Amino acid sequence: MNLFRRCLILSHRYLGMTISLLVVVWFASGIAMIYVGGMPQLTPQLRLEQLPPLDLARVRLTPTQAAGRAGLVGDWGGPEGRVTILSVMDRPAYRFGANTTVFADTGEVMAELTLEQSKTAASLFLRLPEEKLRHAGTLAEVDQWTLGQGRQMPLHKFAADDGYGTELYIQPRTAEVAMFTTRRSRALAWIATIPHWLYFAALRSNQPAWYQIVVWTSALACLLALLGLVLGVTQFKRSKPFRLSAAIPYAGWLRWHYITGALFGVFTLTWAFSGLLSMEPFEWTTASGLEVRRDVFTGGPVDLSQFGAMDPARWEQLAEGRAIKEVELVRIQDEHYYVVRRAPDGPAPGERRERLHQPYNVTYGSTGPAEQDRLLVAAKTLEVRRQPFSTESLMTRLRGALPDVPVAEEQLLTDYDSYYYSRARQAPLPVLRVKFADPAQTWFYVDPETSRVLAQVHRLNRLERWLYNGLHSLDFSFWYNRRPWWDIGTIALLLGGLASSGIGLFLGIKRLWRGVRPDPLRPA
Repeated sequence: MNLFRRCLILSHRYLGMTISLLVVVWFASGIAMIYVGGMPQLTPQLRLEQLPPLDLARVRLTPTQAAGRAGLVGDWGGPEGRVTILSVMDRPAYRFGANTTVFADTGEVMAELTLEQSKTAASLFLRLPEEKLRHAGTLAEVDQWTLGQGRQMPLHKFAADDGYGTELYIQPRTAEVAMFTTRRSRALAWIATIPHWLYFAALRSNQPAWYQIVVWTSALACLLALLGLVLGVTQFKRSKPFRLSAAIPYAGWLRWHYITGALFGVFTLTWAFSGLLSMEPFEWTTASGLEVRRDVFTGGPVDLSQFGAMDPARWEQLAEGRAIKEVELVRIQDEHYYVVRRAPDGPAPGERRERLHQPYNVTYGSTGPAEQDRLLVAAKTLEVRRQPFSTESLMTRLRGALPDVPVAEEQLLTDYDSYYYSRARQAPLPVLRVKFADPAQTWFYVDPETSRVLAQVHRLNRLERWLYNGLHSLDFSFWYNRRPWWDIGTIALLLGGLASSGIGLFLGIKRLWRGVRPDPLRPA
């Protein structure tokens, strides 16, 4: 038993010396992550707010004519075939797919922007004079803030003289802003997301190396916490009569390390374990559930001939006095529609400028705040569709796509459940939840407003939700939705873990210092 305890002590000690600094960083940055979120990003809401209003009076081409000018043929109903009308370089334009732009006033196909034209695009986005912008370089490879934009290279980077330290990256093929950061958002990322996820550009750009480092350090942190918990039990002295002060066989900082480890060791273990699971080691959740084709709810690809010339007066009436920012051409349940996104009805221009420079705008994907200003307009009649698509029509299409799989349950939810939810309550409601009785127990969440699948989860996804979100974010509805109590409790637990790991780091450094410090009584 003594040998076993000694092995435990030495293993915990030297493993702690190896990775305790990283554990301290994880706890400290974890507190910041509660309020910072992820890396700086251009959210759908911010993009929509900064888009110039679309001047439909200048549109001279129909979608079919614009596609012809670009030499495009075939179907445009797939994800890469998205068709939108928006303002590009202060001109109305059709955007086909990701990179093809045809100006709607002249039929000119947009060429790749020059550096000066990119500067103009940056000026239009920020609503700043061009003389307040300077070129900060052209990126051929990702930097710290464009780690997710590798496929959009090259990018033109500009710095703004606006008092906020704003930097933005223009994609010359589309004139779109690919990334937007401020001095504050960059600083917050350096104290939160970057150290927490080891998002250092030199490391993160090497995906295999970054993945292995995060997985193995997380696994070692789990082992370190587990060894500490076992030691907490084996080193506990049971005396008669029992006295707690005598039950802990340590003094000084080591005693406090024992106490904080005993109190917060379980949370340290669950946080390290759930962080490990977030990397999906062994791809344990990649088993696929049921799949449905995209055209199940659309009925087929978009037929551009169904969209005619645009009457500016009629469209102004449809917009109800608000500026139109973007129009998307879609097909839903065999009918063609315009999805009209209008200028957000909210802050005044000065307030919007302040919001532009907030540190983070949490993104909710395509179902975020930008969708709250959406109108669905029938292409044939130009009538606004006010009613959602019926549950019966959605279920008919789902059953037709999966005729051999029985439906276990269907329910129209007016509130979120444990697997479809949004802390800011910006994911669409109501939503149709359909549970299938397939081996993977697949659930679909379908938006009745747009007749599309918003989320799809199977049994392993739901298990991962509890093992990762539940354990890592303490995301349990009885607590998670009750702020500031969740903040107080979570921060208290994180501070406890930080104290335990911080004391361990201090003790490890102290022991190492004693080992390398020269003994003045020892002869040279």
